[in-house]
Amino acid sequence: MSELSVVERLYFGRDDAERDIADGLLRTGFKETAAYNAVVSGRKMLIIGRKGVGKSAICVRLALAGVHPGGTVLITPDDTSGEEIRQFELTGLAGDHAKSLMWRYIFAVRAAQYLVRHATEHSGKTPVAVRTLKSFLKANQELIGEAQASNGFERWLQGLSGSLSLEAFGVKAAADFARTSTEGARAAHRLKILEEGVRLGFVELGCAPAHTLLLLVDQLEQVWSADLESNSLIIGLLLAARHIGSQYGKALKCVLFIRSDIYDSLSFGEGDKFRSDELRIDWTESELEDLALRRAKASLGWELTAQQLWGEVFPPTIHGRHTASYLLPRTLLRPRDLIQYLNECQYTAIGNGHHDRIQESDVLAATRRFSEWKLKDLVQEYLVAHPFLERLFPLFQNSGYLVTRAALSHRVELTQDTLHREFPAYAEALTLDGIIRTLYEVGFLGVRRGNGIVYAGVPLLPVQPHEDEFHLHPCFREALGATSAAGVSVYDRQVVDSIRSQVVSGNVHAVARGVTRAGRGYTLLGRLERACRSILDLIARSDGLPDEVRTEIVAQVRRILDDTEHAPYADPPVDEDRIVLEAAHYFHTLASRLRRDGLDGSDDADSLAARLSERSTRLVRAVGGVAGSSGES
Repeated sequence: MSELSVVERLYFGRDDAERDIADGLLRTGFKETAAYNAVVSGRKMLIIGRKGVGKSAICVRLALAGVHPGGTVLITPDDTSGEEIRQFELTGLAGDHAKSLMWRYIFAVRAAQYLVRHATEHSGKTPVAVRTLKSFLKANQELIGEAQASNGFERWLQGLSGSLSLEAFGVKAAADFARTSTEGARAAHRLKILEEGVRLGFVELGCAPAHTLLLLVDQLEQVWSADLESNSLIIGLLLAARHIGSQYGKALKCVLFIRSDIYDSLSFGEGDKFRSDELRIDWTESELEDLALRRAKASLGWELTAQQLWGEVFPPTIHGRHTASYLLPRTLLRPRDLIQYLNECQYTAIGNGHHDRIQESDVLAATRRFSEWKLKDLVQEYLVAHPFLERLFPLFQNSGYLVTRAALSHRVELTQDTLHREFPAYAEALTLDGIIRTLYEVGFLGVRRGNGIVYAGVPLLPVQPHEDEFHLHPCFREALGATSAAGVSVYDRQVVDSIRSQVVSGNVHAVARGVTRAGRGYTLLGRLERACRSILDLIARSDGLPDEVRTEIVAQVRRILDDTEHAPYADPPVDEDRIVLEAAHYFHTLASRLRRDGLDGSDDADSLAARLSERSTRLVRAVGGVAGSSGES
């Protein structure tokens, strides 16, 4: 069997942390970020980030044997227990505090299970407190393997609200709770007894602080439904995690991994007490570039340099830009995006028969597919909170990626009644301001601020009423056909390319510039040249045009001007009527785009659109579109 080529061996890992740790590159290609080190050191216990930024990667990495000096217990609620967890109540207690007791009970049981198992690793007699915990677990059918215990939410809920046996702690009858009148008070009393027993277990075993037990809570989105009960569930978890520090000291710590959209939707009085525990995961382009290099090295098994990865394995440039600088802005700056994108480039190259290196054409084909994936993924990521999201995408399809507030307002007006009928519960979010806010918060739109475009990645200043220029994120442009700022198509250069090929081959008679040629065709070309210069002059004096649109339009008008200046030197002569009519049609289309796709309403854009329409009409008349017209009147 022949040895695999470089491209065939190249691999960037799995999409999700659970599989990436099993058969991917999370072990050998893991990047120890500031977020990871803050968790390991115990400085942060609340890890917040968007889907795919690496929260679970940190979680499963910490759960590996030998990474954390103490024990680790992973708690991941699944969707089968979601309804029971969300609806959990105890009479006499507010929802947040009832769910806080639920989480505290889960933590205490998992800690007790760990202590019973860990005690067997110690020599000598098992401490009394640990033996008591073992009796408690056995009496309540909790003395089971960790794999089973990881999904025991239904049993835990019944234990806290039902007839929990506490005889191991000397509590023998319901009469011991006679003075506690409500269900919530009785549950709190039971829990206090259990927590004290666990605390004594840690003390008597004597492992802390050198060997701290780490509880890792992840995948909470599986049981979150964007309702009051779901928010209460997360708030209760936060309260329970903070309680651990005061109850168990340094013997037990809890680290929570929460999606940013979930955490940012919470509102509760004690929210300010978690600020010092928060850590938001955000990646820079340089960090992701380093991650790609680490994973490429791990898959190839040799010391690959950045220059080799982005110049030999991948093409050095894509559309004239350094390859990494082309790829990374087209992700949402998340490891999962990068892994999927680069793997698709590799897979496309192999499918196209390119085994020695990935070609530019492979990257461009992968870019389109990746963009389509991410558009679908965005819908799924926010399906619970924003079920209407997919219905907003047609507002940006086959148009420019730059859109003004005025233009978006017009588009929303055309669809608002339909959206309100289909999503009556979200009428407030389906106003112009609501749509802009939502699309900014999910990362679909960026907003112009100063000289840059800001895309939401961390909690930033919301979109302000005076901000009126928005940009579709590069990640989604290919999928929506919005690859130019103003939806400007590239001017067809077939005519000038033909002329230049004649020049190169020597099939053009030497004609010096400035030679005056008589005839109607030469006059037509002169009018087109003057029209181009008039448009370029107006653009130069238009301060209100966005830079991207200005650059884009100037480039295309200069292409037309270039064609026009070369045309008189072609031999055989070119069709001047065709050149002028194609340019006139292009000006007309460009004016329509400016009005439709985001710039109408700006004085400078209005003036430019009017000038383009005017020049288009004059050129058509000059060719003969209106009998008897000179085209100059």
